[in-house]
Amino acid sequence: MSGWTDRVTDRTQERRAELAGNLAAVEERIAAACAAAGRARDEVTLIVVTKTYPASDVRILSDLGVREVAENRDQDAAPKAEACADLPLTWHFVGQLQTNKVRSVVRYADLVHSVDRRRLVDALSSAVMKSERADRELGCLLQVALDAESGADGSRGGIAPDAVEGIAEAVAAAPGLRLDGLMTVAPLAGPYAGQPRAAFDRLAEIASCLRAAHPAANMVSAGMSADLEEAIAAGATHVRIGSAVLGVRTGLG
Repeated sequence: MSGWTDRVTDRTQERRAELAGNLAAVEERIAAACAAAGRARDEVTLIVVTKTYPASDVRILSDLGVREVAENRDQDAAPKAEACADLPLTWHFVGQLQTNKVRSVVRYADLVHSVDRRRLVDALSSAVMKSERADRELGCLLQVALDAESGADGSRGGIAPDAVEGIAEAVAAAPGLRLDGLMTVAPLAGPYAGQPRAAFDRLAEIASCLRAAHPAANMVSAGMSADLEEAIAAGATHVRIGSAVLGVRTGLG
């Protein structure tokens, strides 16, 4: 038994060292990007996306000082959040969200980054008001699809830029919800394909218009492992980093 315990301990220590090194490398990238953009380091929040990785990694990350974590599938997030309920973490839901998963998501999520339709706004509001956490507000970011034409949805979820105002008003008026800002994923198609900086600059323009009507909606969630520098240069306040911190898992769909 002691040999097995020693092997487990060794693997945990190895994983901790790996995550610590990856976090340090990402921190260097964020700090350098902030300096290049003339921004203070504390203007950008790191959200670590832990999808496909176990709760044990979340515990290590928390011990290393990570306070913001994200998931994109409720079936992975719900048990992981429950297993880590004792940790001082803010949970972000960043994936496309179906209304039949809303009741589960509002139990653990502090912010949802993928609000993209009125039906989802209504479902989130209703679920929050009926939940055990009805005394709090759920932070909502509108997912903007920069590859979507007027009236259409994006290939990776989200709403066309001209739909932002209407959905924003719906969130702002919904009980239990708080309009926090915008989110985007660099598009794979359309005029901004292969141009993350241009895409994030466009998001910044949309965010500026949103803040004119809703001054508190000042979050701009953009940038992932491959393009965090471009996002920070364009004014992102939050970057969502997965593989650069946790590594790339093989054999997964």
